[in-house]
Amino acid sequence: MNRSHLVTGREALILPCLGRTERDPRGFVTVENSMGLVHSSKGSLEPASDALLSEPEIICRIGQELFPGGPLDWDAYHEHENTRYLISRCIPGFENYNSRVRSRGGFYLPNGPRDGPTWNTPSGKAQFFCHDLPDRKIHDERFIMMTVRSHDQYNTTIYGMDDRYRGIYNARRVVMMNKDDMLEIGASPGQEVDLTSHWGDRTIYSERWKVVPYDIPRGNLCSYFPEANVLVPLESTAEGSNTPTSKWIEISISLRS
Repeated sequence: MNRSHLVTGREALILPCLGRTERDPRGFVTVENSMGLVHSSKGSLEPASDALLSEPEIICRIGQELFPGGPLDWDAYHEHENTRYLISRCIPGFENYNSRVRSRGGFYLPNGPRDGPTWNTPSGKAQFFCHDLPDRKIHDERFIMMTVRSHDQYNTTIYGMDDRYRGIYNARRVVMMNKDDMLEIGASPGQEVDLTSHWGDRTIYSERWKVVPYDIPRGNLCSYFPEANVLVPLESTAEGSNTPTSKWIEISISLRS
């Protein structure tokens, strides 16, 4: 669940659906990884309930009720194969989608710099833009925290409690900290602390985080999301994109006895 499930109106509909790891009678779905590789994904687990529907089937049933007789044949798009066919006709790079995704390992989407190199710019070359770094001053006893994900999660889906690349195991409510900063505030490895974020006159308090010594520049902290999302002020957003400033959270730390 996320915040929009709870506060977008007086009522919210939360519709359970088949997960990607559960068996889907409609066949396989496809996913794109971080390298632009599109491949099939088919669940093998017993569904939590026989009444569960896939996400596309839920949307199609709603569409059929809201727009009967419209230009889309909603019944047809219960089948993932038909949805992929429509995508292949609309989006460059997905030609012959259904056949190509069945090849071993899937297929790569077009990538100009890798394939050409070509750049979709007026000059045909890469374009670089410079942005000034923000000149922000913070209180001497505060830190700047960023939120990150662990090795065992994908976005906000947490598959395990380990982060083997960072050497952190069976823990997520942690705050990674420079050893010299730990020494300065009197914190020891594994010690519990409380965190407070600061934005203007507003503060947000979150308790019981464990300190982990980590190779991070002094004055900086690092914690996992979504656990640390509560500390991100909703009013603090990036210029232009208006996204939360999850990489720049002003934090003070208090030690727990």
